[in-house]
Amino acid sequence: MTSGITPAFDGTAGAGAGLAGRTAMVTGAGSGIGRACATALAAAGARVHVVDIDAGAAASVAERIGGVPHVVDLARGDLVEGLPADIDILVNNAGLQHVAPLTEFPPDRFELIQKVMVHAPFLLLRRTLPHMRAQGWGRIVNISSVHGLRASAFKAGYVTAKHALEGLSKVAALEGAPHGITSNCVSPGYVRTPLVERQIAAQAAAHGIDADQVVGEVMLGRSAVKRLIEPEEVAAVAVWLCGPHTGYLTGASIPLDGGWTAA
Repeated sequence: MTSGITPAFDGTAGAGAGLAGRTAMVTGAGSGIGRACATALAAAGARVHVVDIDAGAAASVAERIGGVPHVVDLARGDLVEGLPADIDILVNNAGLQHVAPLTEFPPDRFELIQKVMVHAPFLLLRRTLPHMRAQGWGRIVNISSVHGLRASAFKAGYVTAKHALEGLSKVAALEGAPHGITSNCVSPGYVRTPLVERQIAAQAAAHGIDADQVVGEVMLGRSAVKRLIEPEEVAAVAVWLCGPHTGYLTGASIPLDGGWTAA
């Protein structure tokens, strides 16, 4: 007699997920964490809708994984409403950053961040939840951040949006539970993405220090594990949340932060 538990994770992002026949949508899938999630979900057998504002990036990722590209500005609610509704797995990942003191933070930039990182996920949940409910199964993975759990100075737009996404995810978890739908956040620290690489360059210029010092002294100052997280590590957790062992895990936020929030 066997236990029914699959072998331990072997380092392959899609290992054991068994998502053949499932349809996924990943926003911000043209690069970074989104691209890694789209790639891992496809490797696990899912058909993936690749959503990004960058047409070339969306097409490139979709071609590589056998997915479907969608070029969408997520700040445009009317365009979000045009995305497919028959989605089994929704990964809300798209985001942007702006760093400035509260008193100097541009209101239009603050509004844009909320539109892309809060309003668009809300619209996508409204659009896809009916399909998930009808079939009695769904997985919502919200790529949050350690900044959804903790604050940093000069990041009012991003911190506000990530805190809001955490709350939205919990509401979806409560409403989805009777229908076999889970909703969770993955909340990483600094991940090696184009967004973070730009922050490293900006911080180096602002402080007059080199990039290694920015990473080690500024970005990883509160992290016990002194290295950047790789996008594939985030994707592995996202796919695991869609697999056979996590049906009881919902409304949670997994801090993939190198011990940042443990202190």
